[in-house]
Amino acid sequence: MDGCDTEAVAFRSVLSRRPTLPGAAARAATGAPACAGATCRRSRGYVDLMRIGLSINYSGGFKEAAAEVADLERAGLDVVFVPEAYSFDAVSGLGYLAAKTERLQLASGILQLYTRTPTLTAMTAAGLDYVSDGRYILGLGASGPQVIEGFHGVAYDAPIGRTRELVEICRKVWRREKLEYQGKYYRIPLPEAEGTGLGKPLKLINHPVRERIPVLLAALGPKNVELAAEIAEGWQPIFFLPEKAKQVWGEAVDAGKAKRDPALGELEIYAGPALAIGEDVEPLLEFVKPMIALYIGGMGAKSKNFYHALATRYGYGPEADRIQELYLAGKKDEAVRVVPDQLVRDVSLIGPLGYVKERVAAFREAGVTTLNVAPLAATAADRVRLIEQLRTIV
Repeated sequence: MDGCDTEAVAFRSVLSRRPTLPGAAARAATGAPACAGATCRRSRGYVDLMRIGLSINYSGGFKEAAAEVADLERAGLDVVFVPEAYSFDAVSGLGYLAAKTERLQLASGILQLYTRTPTLTAMTAAGLDYVSDGRYILGLGASGPQVIEGFHGVAYDAPIGRTRELVEICRKVWRREKLEYQGKYYRIPLPEAEGTGLGKPLKLINHPVRERIPVLLAALGPKNVELAAEIAEGWQPIFFLPEKAKQVWGEAVDAGKAKRDPALGELEIYAGPALAIGEDVEPLLEFVKPMIALYIGGMGAKSKNFYHALATRYGYGPEADRIQELYLAGKKDEAVRVVPDQLVRDVSLIGPLGYVKERVAAFREAGVTTLNVAPLAATAADRVRLIEQLRTIV
Protein backbone atom coordinates (compact mmCIF):
# COMPACT_ATOMS: atom_id res chain seq x y z
CA MET A 1 0.00 0.00 0.00
CA ASP A 2 3.02 2.24 0.24
CA GLY A 3 3.76 4.62 -2.61
CA CYS A 4 5.31 2.94 -5.63
CA ASP A 5 6.99 4.85 -8.43
CA THR A 6 5.92 3.45 -11.77
CA GLU A 7 9.45 3.58 -13.16
CA ALA A 8 10.31 0.92 -10.59
CA VAL A 9 7.27 -1.15 -11.51
CA ALA A 10 8.21 -0.88 -15.16
CA PHE A 11 11.75 -1.97 -14.40
CA ARG A 12 10.48 -5.07 -12.60
CA SER A 13 8.40 -5.95 -15.63
CA VAL A 14 11.42 -5.91 -17.94
CA LEU A 15 13.58 -8.00 -15.60
CA SER A 16 12.04 -11.04 -17.22
CA ARG A 17 13.58 -10.03 -20.53
CA ARG A 18 17.17 -9.81 -19.26
CA PRO A 19 19.62 -12.34 -20.70
CA THR A 20 20.64 -15.44 -18.78
CA LEU A 21 21.91 -18.91 -19.51
CA PRO A 22 19.57 -21.86 -19.98
CA GLY A 23 19.34 -24.07 -16.92
CA ALA A 24 19.74 -27.80 -16.60
CA ALA A 25 17.06 -30.19 -17.72
CA ALA A 26 13.98 -30.02 -15.53
CA ARG A 27 11.00 -32.15 -14.91
CA ALA A 28 7.45 -31.46 -16.04
CA ALA A 29 4.81 -29.63 -14.07
CA THR A 30 3.80 -31.15 -10.74
CA GLY A 31 0.15 -31.66 -11.59
CA ALA A 32 -0.94 -30.23 -8.22
CA PRO A 33 -4.66 -29.51 -8.01
CA ALA A 34 -6.00 -26.12 -8.98
CA CYS A 35 -6.27 -23.63 -6.12
CA ALA A 36 -9.55 -21.93 -5.42
CA GLY A 37 -8.15 -19.47 -2.91
CA ALA A 38 -5.04 -18.08 -1.31
CA THR A 39 -5.09 -20.62 1.49
CA CYS A 40 -6.13 -23.77 -0.39
CA ARG A 41 -2.49 -24.84 -0.63
CA ARG A 42 -2.62 -25.82 3.03
CA SER A 43 -6.16 -27.17 3.07
CA ARG A 44 -5.30 -29.62 0.28
CA GLY A 45 -2.25 -30.98 2.06
CA TYR A 46 0.45 -28.93 0.35
CA VAL A 47 1.77 -27.38 3.56
CA ASP A 48 5.42 -27.45 2.56
CA LEU A 49 4.96 -26.79 -1.15
CA MET A 50 5.71 -23.17 -1.93
CA ARG A 51 3.88 -21.70 -4.88
CA ILE A 52 5.59 -20.02 -7.80
CA GLY A 53 4.31 -16.75 -9.18
CA LEU A 54 5.37 -14.37 -11.92
CA SER A 55 4.33 -10.92 -13.15
CA ILE A 56 3.71 -10.49 -16.86
CA ASN A 57 5.20 -7.60 -18.77
CA TYR A 58 2.41 -5.06 -19.24
CA SER A 59 4.16 -3.07 -21.98
CA GLY A 60 3.31 -5.73 -24.57
CA GLY A 61 0.06 -7.23 -25.79
CA PHE A 62 -2.26 -9.64 -23.99
CA LYS A 63 -2.13 -12.21 -26.80
CA GLU A 64 1.64 -12.54 -26.68
CA ALA A 65 1.65 -12.70 -22.88
CA ALA A 66 -1.13 -15.30 -22.82
CA ALA A 67 0.77 -17.66 -25.09
CA GLU A 68 3.79 -17.55 -22.78
CA VAL A 69 1.67 -17.86 -19.64
CA ALA A 70 0.07 -21.04 -21.01
CA ASP A 71 3.55 -22.54 -21.42
CA LEU A 72 4.52 -21.38 -17.93
CA GLU A 73 1.38 -22.98 -16.51
CA ARG A 74 2.42 -26.32 -18.01
CA ALA A 75 5.90 -25.80 -16.54
CA GLY A 76 4.50 -25.52 -13.03
CA LEU A 77 3.68 -21.86 -12.50
CA ASP A 78 0.97 -21.45 -9.85
CA VAL A 79 -0.08 -17.80 -10.01
CA VAL A 80 0.37 -14.99 -12.53
CA PHE A 81 0.20 -11.32 -11.62
CA VAL A 82 -1.05 -8.69 -14.05
CA PRO A 83 0.25 -5.22 -13.16
CA GLU A 84 -1.51 -1.93 -13.72
CA ALA A 85 0.47 1.30 -13.75
CA TYR A 86 -0.57 3.61 -16.58
CA SER A 87 -0.68 0.92 -19.25
CA PHE A 88 -3.63 -1.14 -20.45
CA ASP A 89 -5.85 -1.88 -17.48
CA ALA A 90 -5.13 -5.09 -15.56
CA VAL A 91 -8.73 -6.30 -15.67
CA SER A 92 -8.77 -6.79 -19.43
CA GLY A 93 -5.59 -8.84 -19.25
CA LEU A 94 -6.86 -10.94 -16.36
CA GLY A 95 -10.07 -11.73 -18.20
CA TYR A 96 -8.11 -12.71 -21.30
CA LEU A 97 -5.84 -14.97 -19.27
CA ALA A 98 -8.83 -16.57 -17.54
CA ALA A 99 -9.97 -17.86 -20.93
CA LYS A 100 -6.50 -19.09 -21.90
CA THR A 101 -5.51 -20.93 -18.69
CA GLU A 102 -6.96 -23.76 -16.64
CA ARG A 103 -5.18 -24.11 -13.30
CA LEU A 104 -3.29 -20.87 -12.66
CA GLN A 105 -4.47 -18.44 -10.04
CA LEU A 106 -4.84 -14.96 -11.52
CA ALA A 107 -3.89 -11.95 -9.42
CA SER A 108 -4.04 -8.22 -9.97
CA GLY A 109 -0.65 -6.86 -9.11
CA ILE A 110 -1.96 -4.40 -8.14
CA LEU A 111 -5.31 -2.66 -8.66
CA GLN A 112 -4.74 0.91 -7.54
CA LEU A 113 -6.71 1.88 -4.48
CA TYR A 114 -7.96 5.26 -5.72
CA THR A 115 -8.89 4.58 -9.33
CA ARG A 116 -12.12 2.62 -8.77
CA THR A 117 -14.90 3.03 -6.26
CA PRO A 118 -14.90 0.30 -3.59
CA THR A 119 -18.13 -1.08 -5.05
CA LEU A 120 -16.71 -1.25 -8.57
CA THR A 121 -13.61 -2.95 -7.18
CA ALA A 122 -15.86 -5.56 -5.57
CA MET A 123 -17.91 -6.03 -8.74
CA THR A 124 -14.77 -6.37 -10.83
CA ALA A 125 -13.27 -8.93 -8.47
CA ALA A 126 -16.49 -10.94 -8.44
CA GLY A 127 -16.63 -10.87 -12.23
CA LEU A 128 -13.01 -11.99 -12.60
CA ASP A 129 -13.57 -14.74 -10.05
CA TYR A 130 -16.58 -15.89 -12.08
CA VAL A 131 -14.86 -16.02 -15.48
CA SER A 132 -11.85 -17.79 -13.93
CA ASP A 133 -13.95 -20.36 -12.02
CA GLY A 134 -12.77 -19.14 -8.64
CA ARG A 135 -9.09 -18.51 -9.44
CA TYR A 136 -8.85 -14.76 -8.84
CA ILE A 137 -6.83 -12.97 -6.13
CA LEU A 138 -7.62 -9.29 -5.53
CA GLY A 139 -4.24 -7.61 -5.24
CA LEU A 140 -4.56 -4.05 -3.94
CA GLY A 141 -2.11 -1.22 -3.38
CA ALA A 142 -1.94 2.54 -3.11
CA SER A 143 0.50 3.11 -5.99
CA GLY A 144 1.86 6.65 -5.59
CA PRO A 145 0.93 10.27 -6.13
CA GLN A 146 2.91 10.38 -9.38
CA VAL A 147 0.30 8.12 -10.98
CA ILE A 148 -2.78 8.73 -8.85
CA GLU A 149 -2.65 12.52 -9.05
CA GLY A 150 -0.60 12.83 -12.22
CA PHE A 151 -2.47 10.38 -14.45
CA HIS A 152 -5.87 9.96 -12.79
CA GLY A 153 -6.30 13.42 -11.29
CA VAL A 154 -7.42 12.01 -7.94
CA ALA A 155 -6.10 13.15 -4.56
CA TYR A 156 -3.67 10.72 -2.92
CA ASP A 157 -4.65 10.58 0.74
CA ALA A 158 -5.20 8.26 3.73
CA PRO A 159 -4.06 4.97 2.12
CA ILE A 160 -4.37 2.95 5.33
CA GLY A 161 -7.86 4.13 6.24
CA ARG A 162 -9.12 3.85 2.68
CA THR A 163 -7.71 0.33 2.30
CA ARG A 164 -9.48 -0.93 5.41
CA GLU A 165 -12.80 0.55 4.34
CA LEU A 166 -12.49 -0.65 0.75
CA VAL A 167 -11.84 -4.24 1.85
CA GLU A 168 -14.80 -4.12 4.27
CA ILE A 169 -17.08 -2.86 1.50
CA CYS A 170 -15.86 -5.51 -0.95
CA ARG A 171 -16.67 -8.30 1.47
CA LYS A 172 -20.16 -6.90 2.06
CA VAL A 173 -20.76 -6.85 -1.70
CA TRP A 174 -19.49 -10.43 -2.14
CA ARG A 175 -21.85 -11.58 0.64
CA ARG A 176 -24.67 -9.94 -1.31
CA GLU A 177 -25.69 -7.77 1.60
CA LYS A 178 -27.72 -4.63 0.96
CA LEU A 179 -24.87 -2.19 0.84
CA GLU A 180 -24.94 0.31 3.65
CA TYR A 181 -21.63 1.66 4.86
CA GLN A 182 -20.78 4.72 6.91
CA GLY A 183 -17.03 5.14 7.07
CA LYS A 184 -14.70 8.06 7.35
CA TYR A 185 -13.82 7.96 3.65
CA TYR A 186 -16.73 6.12 2.02
CA ARG A 187 -20.44 6.54 2.71
CA ILE A 188 -22.90 4.31 0.87
CA PRO A 189 -25.58 5.25 -0.05
CA LEU A 190 -24.32 8.78 -0.39
CA PRO A 191 -25.94 11.01 2.26
CA GLU A 192 -28.46 13.57 1.08
CA ALA A 193 -26.17 16.39 2.16
CA GLU A 194 -23.55 15.15 -0.30
CA GLY A 195 -25.80 14.26 -3.23
CA THR A 196 -29.42 14.16 -4.35
CA GLY A 197 -30.62 12.01 -1.47
CA LEU A 198 -32.11 9.52 -3.94
CA GLY A 199 -29.61 6.73 -3.37
CA LYS A 200 -30.96 3.45 -1.97
CA PRO A 201 -29.14 0.44 -0.51
CA LEU A 202 -28.62 -2.19 -3.22
CA LYS A 203 -27.07 -5.63 -3.32
CA LEU A 204 -25.12 -7.34 -6.06
CA ILE A 205 -27.47 -8.88 -8.62
CA ASN A 206 -25.24 -11.85 -9.42
CA HIS A 207 -24.26 -14.66 -7.06
CA PRO A 208 -20.45 -14.65 -6.76
CA VAL A 209 -18.52 -17.89 -7.05
CA ARG A 210 -17.07 -17.14 -3.60
CA GLU A 211 -18.19 -14.71 -0.95
CA ARG A 212 -14.61 -14.47 0.30
CA ILE A 213 -12.29 -13.69 -2.61
CA PRO A 214 -8.67 -13.65 -1.38
CA VAL A 215 -7.29 -10.16 -0.80
CA LEU A 216 -3.57 -9.48 -1.17
CA LEU A 217 -2.14 -6.19 0.09
CA ALA A 218 1.18 -4.76 -1.07
CA ALA A 219 2.68 -3.14 2.03
CA LEU A 220 6.03 -2.06 3.46
CA GLY A 221 5.64 0.52 6.26
CA PRO A 222 4.88 -0.77 9.78
CA LYS A 223 1.26 0.42 9.92
CA ASN A 224 0.59 -0.86 6.40
CA VAL A 225 2.09 -4.27 7.19
CA GLU A 226 0.09 -4.47 10.41
CA LEU A 227 -3.10 -3.79 8.46
CA ALA A 228 -2.25 -6.47 5.88
CA ALA A 229 -1.62 -9.03 8.63
CA GLU A 230 -4.93 -8.10 10.24
CA ILE A 231 -7.40 -7.99 7.33
CA ALA A 232 -5.90 -9.65 4.23
CA GLU A 233 -5.40 -13.22 3.15
CA GLY A 234 -2.00 -12.28 1.73
CA TRP A 235 0.80 -9.75 2.17
CA GLN A 236 3.29 -8.73 -0.51
CA PRO A 237 6.45 -6.99 0.77
CA ILE A 238 9.37 -5.85 -1.35
CA PHE A 239 13.07 -6.75 -1.10
CA PHE A 240 12.32 -9.59 1.32
CA LEU A 241 15.47 -10.72 3.14
CA PRO A 242 14.58 -13.95 4.94
CA GLU A 243 17.15 -13.77 7.73
CA LYS A 244 16.10 -10.23 8.67
CA ALA A 245 12.35 -10.48 8.08
CA LYS A 246 11.36 -11.08 11.70
CA GLN A 247 13.61 -8.30 12.94
CA VAL A 248 12.23 -5.80 10.42
CA TRP A 249 8.56 -6.79 10.14
CA GLY A 250 7.93 -9.20 12.99
CA GLU A 251 6.44 -6.67 15.40
CA ALA A 252 4.02 -5.26 12.82
CA VAL A 253 3.00 -8.72 11.59
CA ASP A 254 2.43 -9.96 15.14
CA ALA A 255 0.34 -6.87 15.98
CA GLY A 256 -1.84 -7.43 12.93
CA LYS A 257 -2.22 -11.16 13.55
CA ALA A 258 -3.35 -10.46 17.13
CA LYS A 259 -6.46 -8.77 15.65
CA ARG A 260 -6.88 -11.17 12.73
CA ASP A 261 -10.14 -13.00 12.10
CA PRO A 262 -9.36 -16.76 12.29
CA ALA A 263 -11.65 -17.26 9.28
CA LEU A 264 -8.96 -15.64 7.13
CA GLY A 265 -6.60 -18.55 7.73
CA GLU A 266 -2.85 -18.20 7.98
CA LEU A 267 -1.26 -15.13 6.42
CA GLU A 268 0.18 -15.87 2.98
CA ILE A 269 3.46 -14.07 2.23
CA TYR A 270 4.42 -13.29 -1.36
CA ALA A 271 8.13 -12.53 -1.79
CA GLY A 272 9.44 -11.23 -5.11
CA PRO A 273 13.02 -12.31 -5.77
CA ALA A 274 14.80 -12.10 -9.09
CA LEU A 275 15.62 -15.58 -10.41
CA ALA A 276 18.62 -16.97 -12.30
CA ILE A 277 20.04 -20.47 -11.87
CA GLY A 278 23.45 -21.53 -13.16
CA GLU A 279 27.17 -21.68 -12.52
CA ASP A 280 27.90 -18.44 -14.35
CA VAL A 281 24.93 -16.17 -13.58
CA GLU A 282 26.80 -13.88 -11.18
CA PRO A 283 26.93 -11.03 -13.75
CA LEU A 284 23.13 -10.90 -13.67
CA LEU A 285 23.28 -9.29 -10.24
CA GLU A 286 23.95 -6.07 -12.15
CA PHE A 287 20.49 -6.15 -13.75
CA VAL A 288 18.78 -5.98 -10.35
CA LYS A 289 20.79 -3.04 -9.03
CA PRO A 290 19.01 -0.21 -10.91
CA MET A 291 15.67 -1.08 -9.29
CA ILE A 292 17.21 -1.31 -5.81
CA ALA A 293 19.00 2.00 -6.34
CA LEU A 294 15.78 3.67 -7.49
CA TYR A 295 13.87 2.58 -4.40
CA ILE A 296 16.61 3.29 -1.86
CA GLY A 297 17.70 6.51 -3.50
CA GLY A 298 14.73 8.04 -5.20
CA MET A 299 11.52 6.96 -3.49
CA GLY A 300 10.11 9.58 -1.17
CA ALA A 301 11.74 12.47 0.61
CA LYS A 302 15.25 12.15 1.98
CA SER A 303 13.93 12.22 5.52
CA LYS A 304 11.12 9.71 4.88
CA ASN A 305 12.01 6.85 2.61
CA PHE A 306 10.82 3.42 3.78
CA TYR A 307 13.14 1.64 1.35
CA HIS A 308 16.21 3.50 2.61
CA ALA A 309 15.15 2.63 6.16
CA LEU A 310 14.67 -0.99 5.13
CA ALA A 311 18.17 -1.26 3.66
CA THR A 312 19.56 0.34 6.81
CA ARG A 313 17.80 -2.20 9.01
CA TYR A 314 19.20 -4.92 6.80
CA GLY A 315 22.69 -3.71 7.76
CA TYR A 316 23.49 -1.59 4.71
CA GLY A 317 23.13 1.86 6.29
CA PRO A 318 26.28 3.55 4.93
CA GLU A 319 25.65 2.22 1.44
CA ALA A 320 22.00 3.33 1.60
CA ASP A 321 23.07 6.83 2.61
CA ARG A 322 25.50 7.04 -0.30
CA ILE A 323 22.99 5.64 -2.81
CA GLN A 324 20.42 8.21 -1.71
CA GLU A 325 22.94 11.07 -1.83
CA LEU A 326 23.98 10.22 -5.38
CA TYR A 327 20.48 9.50 -6.63
CA LEU A 328 19.01 12.74 -5.34
CA ALA A 329 21.94 14.59 -6.91
CA GLY A 330 20.96 13.17 -10.29
CA LYS A 331 23.89 10.74 -10.43
CA LYS A 332 21.81 7.62 -10.97
CA ASP A 333 24.49 5.53 -12.65
CA GLU A 334 26.89 6.20 -9.81
CA ALA A 335 24.17 5.29 -7.30
CA VAL A 336 23.63 1.96 -9.07
CA ARG A 337 27.34 1.15 -8.78
CA VAL A 338 27.18 1.61 -5.00
CA VAL A 339 24.50 -1.07 -4.53
CA PRO A 340 26.32 -3.96 -2.83
CA ASP A 341 26.44 -7.32 -4.59
CA GLN A 342 25.59 -9.00 -1.29
CA LEU A 343 22.38 -7.01 -0.87
CA VAL A 344 21.23 -8.22 -4.29
CA ARG A 345 22.13 -11.80 -3.34
CA ASP A 346 20.27 -11.44 -0.05
CA VAL A 347 16.95 -10.58 -1.69
CA SER A 348 17.28 -12.67 -4.87
CA LEU A 349 17.57 -16.24 -6.09
CA ILE A 350 20.65 -15.85 -8.27
CA GLY A 351 23.40 -18.46 -8.32
CA PRO A 352 24.19 -22.15 -8.79
CA LEU A 353 21.44 -24.68 -8.22
CA GLY A 354 22.70 -25.67 -4.79
CA TYR A 355 22.86 -22.07 -3.63
CA VAL A 356 19.36 -21.33 -4.92
CA LYS A 357 18.07 -24.39 -3.05
CA GLU A 358 19.56 -22.99 0.16
CA ARG A 359 17.98 -19.59 -0.42
CA VAL A 360 14.58 -21.12 -1.18
CA ALA A 361 14.81 -23.00 2.11
CA ALA A 362 15.59 -19.71 3.88
CA PHE A 363 12.55 -18.03 2.30
CA ARG A 364 10.37 -20.96 3.37
CA GLU A 365 11.73 -20.85 6.92
CA ALA A 366 10.90 -17.14 7.08
CA GLY A 367 7.25 -17.88 6.29
CA VAL A 368 7.14 -17.17 2.56
CA THR A 369 4.40 -19.16 0.84
CA THR A 370 4.72 -17.84 -2.72
CA LEU A 371 7.86 -16.91 -4.63
CA ASN A 372 6.68 -14.30 -7.12
CA VAL A 373 9.86 -14.43 -9.16
CA ALA A 374 11.29 -12.19 -11.86
CA PRO A 375 13.17 -14.57 -14.19
CA LEU A 376 16.32 -13.06 -15.63
CA ALA A 377 16.04 -14.64 -19.04
CA ALA A 378 16.31 -13.54 -22.65
CA THR A 379 13.53 -15.60 -24.20
CA ALA A 380 10.20 -17.15 -23.32
CA ALA A 381 11.76 -20.61 -23.61
CA ASP A 382 14.45 -19.65 -21.11
CA ARG A 383 11.84 -18.36 -18.69
CA VAL A 384 9.91 -21.62 -18.97
CA ARG A 385 13.09 -23.57 -18.21
CA LEU A 386 13.76 -21.45 -15.14
CA ILE A 387 10.26 -22.08 -13.81
CA GLU A 388 10.70 -25.81 -14.47
CA GLN A 389 13.96 -25.75 -12.50
CA LEU A 390 12.45 -23.82 -9.63
CA ARG A 391 9.50 -26.24 -9.54
CA THR A 392 11.93 -29.09 -8.77
CA ILE A 393 13.25 -27.11 -5.80
CA VAL A 394 10.16 -25.78 -4.09
